Amino acid sequence: MAIKKDKNKYTLSINYAHVVQSALIDSIKYLNPLMMLRNPTMFIVEICFFLMITLTINPSLFGPSLLSKQNNLFITIILLLTILFSNFAEMIAKHLARAQAESLTIIHGDIEVKRVLPNETIEYVFSSQLEKGDIIRVKEGDLIPVDGEVVKGIASVDESAITGESSPVLKEPGTDISSSVTSGTRVLTDWLLVKVTSEIGQTYLDQMVNIAEDAERHKTPNEISLNALLTATTLSFLLVAVSLAVILNYLYVKVEISFLIALLVCLLPTTISSLITPIRISGLDRVNKLNVLVMSEKLLENAGDMDLLFLDKTGTITFGNRMASEIVPFGTNSILDVAKTAYLASYFDQTPEGKSILSLARRYGAEVDISQTNGTPHDFTAHTRMSGIDLSNGDILRKGACDSIKKFALSRGGKVWPNTDQVIENVAIQGGTPLLILKNNEIIGLISLKDMIKITIKDKFKETNLLGIKTIMCTGDNALTAKVIAKEAGIDECMAQAKPEEKIHLIRDYQSKGMTVGMIGDGTNDAPALAQANIGLSMNAGTVAAKEASNMIDLDSDPTKIIEIIKIGRQLLATKGALTTFSITNDISKYFAILPSLFTISGLEVLNIMHLHSELSAIISALIFNTIIIPLMIPIALRGIQVRAVEPHKMLQHNLLLFGVGGLVIPFIGIKIIDLLVGRFI
Repeated sequence: MAIKKDKNKYTLSINYAHVVQSALIDSIKYLNPLMMLRNPTMFIVEICFFLMITLTINPSLFGPSLLSKQNNLFITIILLLTILFSNFAEMIAKHLARAQAESLTIIHGDIEVKRVLPNETIEYVFSSQLEKGDIIRVKEGDLIPVDGEVVKGIASVDESAITGESSPVLKEPGTDISSSVTSGTRVLTDWLLVKVTSEIGQTYLDQMVNIAEDAERHKTPNEISLNALLTATTLSFLLVAVSLAVILNYLYVKVEISFLIALLVCLLPTTISSLITPIRISGLDRVNKLNVLVMSEKLLENAGDMDLLFLDKTGTITFGNRMASEIVPFGTNSILDVAKTAYLASYFDQTPEGKSILSLARRYGAEVDISQTNGTPHDFTAHTRMSGIDLSNGDILRKGACDSIKKFALSRGGKVWPNTDQVIENVAIQGGTPLLILKNNEIIGLISLKDMIKITIKDKFKETNLLGIKTIMCTGDNALTAKVIAKEAGIDECMAQAKPEEKIHLIRDYQSKGMTVGMIGDGTNDAPALAQANIGLSMNAGTVAAKEASNMIDLDSDPTKIIEIIKIGRQLLATKGALTTFSITNDISKYFAILPSLFTISGLEVLNIMHLHSELSAIISALIFNTIIIPLMIPIALRGIQVRAVEPHKMLQHNLLLFGVGGLVIPFIGIKIIDLLVGRFI
């Protein structure tokens, strides 16, 4: 594991050769029967392996045998490889998870940092000594050791080690996402003062490390159920093999014990029992690579079963700050005149909305040198709902809420143009917030403020329809604005003027109908709904209450990631189902390979429909196929099967057909090819 620097970009490299080597070594260590007990299916295979060792030493241990020591040794080696490949499948997944945890730990080591004291002096301490609320100073080249909020300064930050994105991110105070910094990222330019927002050892990076390290130790409910099924199946086949041996002995039919052992091993669900852990760990790893913190693996399976998704609007779908987007002049006034008036009326407005008006006015070429202008500023108040400036030349300039500006103008005997109300309504219908601009006693124009939808979101949620998931946007805004934003984001329905308790009641109603409900939010008022939902995804740029109430946190604050999370959840479930189906159906071909070998003395050679070379080559070919199919399936288990944007039941039907038929056909072909090769040497 190492950190590499290339042109100010820091990346982590994983030594995959070391991972494979460690997995191979552990595969041998796990031959210990006490360790093998954790997997009942492979434990039975190991018992069969020990039996074959004894038969290799003494082929006549259980009576006269036609098989030589060499033949028994060959079968013994194949069984050993089966166990080793099974262990390797599990170990490679575990070591990859550990490598991921180690890579995160490297970028989160205990380093010396500069803590800013109340008297503004600098104190050098280690990052492990920091406490929530401390202020630290980081400059160009420094690693940010904690989750925090920028309180002063502006700088470019490299987040590639956490997010995988190579482009630097500009960080500055008071801009939601841009003010939030994550431990493990690095300052590329300038400097920042950062307020620590998490306890040491409880940062999001710490939690990702813990989840990666614990991935091998915890099982989801579905996995526990699958393990129970595989254990029951193993015991059933064990009982069948023992009963068959007793019955054949009672009928005085001679059957090689080695062949019975081979039959049992081939019948056991060795493939899927070897791949459960790789499937689970790789699913969690894919979510971590999305830069999403998941509190438990069960949530991935819940996400795969999601039926309904609720979304908050402000700060989740939109940026949360209304920005000036358009200037509309009234009557004979020009856009430039309105823009200049708006610029002067907003100059002393330090709110994000006020700053956005200045920015928009500059684009119209309406910037005014305020130092050359004398006047008395009027701040915005909840009572007046407007702000502006009284110039020394007698001009009165105001901007503010429509009803307040109209009332102010009419009280002074001013002029309101006839189309004013129509323009106001049009702006509202389009999802904007209108502000009127007044000069002296005349309303000269309008500025439209709009809570801009995030670029990454536009039309993205339309994909949830293909996944069979209904989306509902919940917001406290008016119905007109809500409908416009919902349509632009590709959301099915919207719930306007929604209160927190109404969101909870609605989620509970759907849950009572047996539906799995997801919720995405970022505000304190979203916390109850996030806690109630089956899957609660909060934004890293959101409030502490929202993050504590949720069970998933997106460190990049991109709500569209829920689509990828849903796909990963479905991929996890589908991969388990597909490989389980494949594992069960491929047993059928093994029956036709081994059963004729067991009953050839009884004249049942007709069962040999595959026309295999001999009884021994049939046994060995089936065992070899049973062994090599495990490593061949490891890439599928780690990568997961492809998930299409279709409803779950359609995807299930497709995978059952594909892997079910594949499980029937591939073993026939594989065993026949192996038999042609083995037959040359036996």
